[in-house]
Amino acid sequence: MGTFRQLLVYKKGFELAQEIYSITKNFPKEELYSLTDQIRRSSRSVCANIGEGYRKRKYPKHFISKLSDSDMENSETQVWLDFALANHYISQQIYLELDNKADEIARLLNYMMNNVEKFQ
Repeated sequence: MGTFRQLLVYKKGFELAQEIYSITKNFPKEELYSLTDQIRRSSRSVCANIGEGYRKRKYPKHFISKLSDSDMENSETQVWLDFALANHYISQQIYLELDNKADEIARLLNYMMNNVEKFQ
């Protein structure tokens, strides 16, 4: 079956986390230990949970739990994007691009949770 790095959801999650890292370099310094740190952590956790869960995919309940954790972190990332937009740290266009990518990741994760047998 390969490794977790070959999963489309991992690739898309990694790409989003890298984009967020790059964009947050321009956030105000006073946000460094709050918004900047939080959105970087949550976006990276999406991938970390996918990797962890994939190693335990022979145990469907554990795999689904880690995918659910990944989905939760992805939703948290979207909340932080809401704050970044509301505080004018990102444009509406950037917000929509990143939020749409997070929505796609959520759909992929939900597909995996509903079709675990295809990933064992």
